[in-house]
Amino acid sequence: MQRELTPAEARFVSDARVGHLGTQRMGKWPHVVPVCHVLDLDRIVIASGYDRKIENIRENASVTYCVDAYSEDWDHELAQVIVSGEAYLIESGPEFLRDRGLLYEKFPQYERVAPIDEGSSVIIEFRVQQVHSTGVNA
Repeated sequence: MQRELTPAEARFVSDARVGHLGTQRMGKWPHVVPVCHVLDLDRIVIASGYDRKIENIRENASVTYCVDAYSEDWDHELAQVIVSGEAYLIESGPEFLRDRGLLYEKFPQYERVAPIDEGSSVIIEFRVQQVHSTGVNA
C-alpha cells in the first residue's frame, strides 16, 4: 500500500543491520541478496560493487527491500517491514560522498574491509513508496 513508514517501522528498519534487496531483470528470475543499509528519512541507502543487482536496476529500477526479525515465539516476536520503490544509482559526486559517510557512520568496518570508492562502487538509493509490515508495534 502507498504510505510512509510509521515511526515504529522507521526505527525497526533503521536499527536493522541487514536486509534483503530484491531486483529483477525484465523476463528473468528475481534476484535477492543480503545487504547493509541506512535509512535516511524516507530513503534507503545501500552500497554495491558493479554486479548483478546494478545490472538489474539499470534495466528495471523497481526494487523491494525486506527487513525482518525472527524468533521461536511466533505468537509475539516475529516482525517484518517490506518496502518498495524506484531505485537510482549514484556513482560519484557530493551525494555519493554524503551517502558513503552515512554508511561509514553506521558500519565503520566498511572503510577497512570493503571501501566505498568512486569508480569501483555505486550507491543504490530509493525513496520508500510502498510499505507492508507485520509485528512492528508503535
